Amino acid sequence: EENYMKKTNLFWIILCNILGALLLGSWFASSPAAGYHGPWLALDKGIFYFFNRLLVESNAFAMFVGIVNLRAFDMIAFVAMLAIFYSYYRKSNVEGKRWLFCIGVAMLVNAVIIKQCDHFLSIDRVSASVYFDKLYHDVNWVSQLSGLPAKDRSASSFPGDHGMMLLIFAVYMWKYIGADAFVKALGVFVIFSLPRIMGGAHWFTDVYVGSVSFVLLVLSWILLTPLADMFISWLEPKVPLKFFVKKRK
Repeated sequence: EENYMKKTNLFWIILCNILGALLLGSWFASSPAAGYHGPWLALDKGIFYFFNRLLVESNAFAMFVGIVNLRAFDMIAFVAMLAIFYSYYRKSNVEGKRWLFCIGVAMLVNAVIIKQCDHFLSIDRVSASVYFDKLYHDVNWVSQLSGLPAKDRSASSFPGDHGMMLLIFAVYMWKYIGADAFVKALGVFVIFSLPRIMGGAHWFTDVYVGSVSFVLLVLSWILLTPLADMFISWLEPKVPLKFFVKKRK
């Protein structure tokens, strides 16, 4: 327990919470209740219309955005995360494989916890495509242009769930595996959170304010305190090592 407590870094927890609160607070100042105004809206609007105009300027781009916004494409993000995770898993010994498995379980538990915090705040924000279509009636819908059942709208888009899950994975990789794994996972986060922004189903700030602030506020209390380590240490002896021993033919 003493060793666990030594790992607690109050300074970084406070810093993460201040940054998360400032980020989320700055967004609330331009939230639906505040009438959508301020620099965040200007950035969101600029990014939305940059991609939205490209949809009609290039059929190839419209088809590309349609494909990457199919529900099936989300599986590729999962496969990319799995590939990163497995690249370290396969190099580990039996005990290491079990440890990494327990880290994976901890990630899933954290994802559920953060999702509950999202429900608790119950922020209603329609997607950029829906908002600007109601306001200006000039939105180009990727589903219509591509002819594909692409996700290009949402009744509740904040924070970006997809981006949040990818970011949780990246932060876990950083803490338990290292900077190299973090950089790879961060690349997956940036690449696979982009399609929803390009298609208009998410605002830029859904991901880079919403997802980031929630991870800073909640995950800091789990990863920078003994909580995650204690959960993994508690789970490890309960998972039989035989599950990770390669069977000989």
